[in-house]
Amino acid sequence: MAENEVKQIIQQIDSLKPTTISQAPQLLSRAKLALLKLNTLVPGPKTPSQHLLLATTVLEYGALSSIRLKDTDAFTRYYQQLQSFYSLPAERWGHAGRPGNQSKVTGLYLLLLLSVGDYAGFHTVLEGLEMSSGKEQIDGDEFIQYPVRLEQALMEGSYDKVWVETKGERVPSDEFGVFSEVLINTIRSEIASCSERAYPSLPISNAKNLLFLDSEGAVIQFAQSRGWVAKDGRIYFPQQEEENMAADKDVMASSGLVIENTLGYARKLETIV
Repeated sequence: MAENEVKQIIQQIDSLKPTTISQAPQLLSRAKLALLKLNTLVPGPKTPSQHLLLATTVLEYGALSSIRLKDTDAFTRYYQQLQSFYSLPAERWGHAGRPGNQSKVTGLYLLLLLSVGDYAGFHTVLEGLEMSSGKEQIDGDEFIQYPVRLEQALMEGSYDKVWVETKGERVPSDEFGVFSEVLINTIRSEIASCSERAYPSLPISNAKNLLFLDSEGAVIQFAQSRGWVAKDGRIYFPQQEEENMAADKDVMASSGLVIENTLGYARKLETIV
């Protein structure tokens, strides 16, 4: 009974469209309750291979639908639940073989780690994959190699390469496009912070290229979100102006102190003389 229920729910989830993907969490909750009845939500030593495959399919659907819903916390939970299944030896899966979305889910997790700047976690997962699957297999996996290429470009500071990788056919699947967008936003924020400290202002046309934005209107909208001022074809960074004014005040204060001390020394010299 519970096994058939899980299969029916999997069919329902599989038939969801982008406009109805919001129904996925409710369907997944029902599927996980049915898996609990089968005692299969966590793999045991006697769990039948067909039940292992059902549980893995449900959890993978959960991970992928969480990406489409941009719920990174839910995705991380599903990824962690899947590790106990992914770590099972090949013989536990029987004739069905291992689940087909393991490399996609793992590649998405690597991309998530990049998007939040967790480079240590990224390399820990990657090294674990190389130890369990072999470097040659990892090198030939498009879902794993995509975040690897992005990480290499980030380490080189080649943000233009990152931009190119996140566009068009180079993105392995729609789910990767979601995290690619998050990664670009993270990079854009870092560039913006550096620009605030480095320049008092920038031409809007230069800022468009620097921040990987599609139009000058997008630059102005981004500038407003950062509290920048856009006028006369330029972006002005108030933070930089405030720091410059503060620095000028410090110089004036220091100069006044030097003058005061110098006058004091002069009076003492007059007294001595």
